[in-house]
Amino acid sequence: MKRSLYAALAITLLFHIPSGAEVAPQSKLSPAKAEASKQYPQIVLYSVAWCPRCREAKEYLAKNDIPFINYDVEVDTKAMQDLTIKYNSTGVPVIIFGKGNDEIIMKGFTPELFQEKLQKARFK
Repeated sequence: MKRSLYAALAITLLFHIPSGAEVAPQSKLSPAKAEASKQYPQIVLYSVAWCPRCREAKEYLAKNDIPFINYDVEVDTKAMQDLTIKYNSTGVPVIIFGKGNDEIIMKGFTPELFQEKLQKARFK
């Protein structure tokens, strides 16, 4: 009886596991927003899902139509390595403005500090 129950459970799971081949639809960026996004340097946010300051940063960026790349360091091992080794941080959020030698690093988040760092990054 147990074997048949396990066999039925295995067959049920086999047919109910998503294939992973499905591709999620991508949102389209309007031409006006695409053009407006060129006024910003690359902005990368290192965050975790449960962090209130990370959530505040994401909401601020989205509300103000500021394009950014978000890395959740709890699920992205490479992002965690970058955060801890390259940027010498064990806390989040960390926001990186620009690329390469022109990077400006911001640890923590307030709208005022963000605007200050953004202005510095624009003039680099």
